[in-house]
Amino acid sequence: MPIFKTGKTHFTTIILIFVSSFTHSQSKEINIKFLGNCGLYITDGTTHIYTDFPYKSGAHGYMEFDSTELDSIKHNSIFIFTHKHSDHYSKKHLNKILKEKGGQKYGVSNISELENLNNSLDNFEIKAFKTTHKVFGISFRHYSYLITWHGKRIYLSGDTTNPETIGKIKNMDWAFVPYWILLNAKEQEIEIDSKMLGVYHLYPEQIPSANKKWSNIDSIQPMTEQGEKITIKL
Repeated sequence: MPIFKTGKTHFTTIILIFVSSFTHSQSKEINIKFLGNCGLYITDGTTHIYTDFPYKSGAHGYMEFDSTELDSIKHNSIFIFTHKHSDHYSKKHLNKILKEKGGQKYGVSNISELENLNNSLDNFEIKAFKTTHKVFGISFRHYSYLITWHGKRIYLSGDTTNPETIGKIKNMDWAFVPYWILLNAKEQEIEIDSKMLGVYHLYPEQIPSANKKWSNIDSIQPMTEQGEKITIKL
């Protein structure tokens, strides 16, 4: 009898683990948290990715963020940057985080290494596009990204001004774009093929008009509240 009880207990435990794992797999999702400017925290619960964050809080008149946001960054995260302007990137903050919490940094200087993540993460692919970013007529190195993760397609436009690249990408689930991409796409009659559009990189004073213009459009979400979250069901 004791042997039978032990075996039954082990069998029951295995069944419970299987049911728990099955239930978890059925309810998996990708969660996105808006951190400010073009800063996003994207996670499937296992891998943690930060895009265009940390940046210099309040740089160029854009959004500030509370220092607790830096403290909450996960250990051994992946940091991906579209370019190195201070409203997208802070070397000071990032070096401190990498020293204290570890992690990997990717951007304009190591694009080939970034695309190697396709081989190290499950159900993950990232494609980098060299895109235009000019300030006062001067061109800066800039990349936009298409992440395909667990079958979901997420596009990160960054600061690029030309909608030509995004116009060639089909069947996106979410595309995060600055408002000027929407304006330029409309002017150039370029269609953006995405189920949802997140409009980010707004000046604080633009928030009221952004909410008024887009809040009632089901397919457009103005990113105006830092900390707001998006859930993509898998």
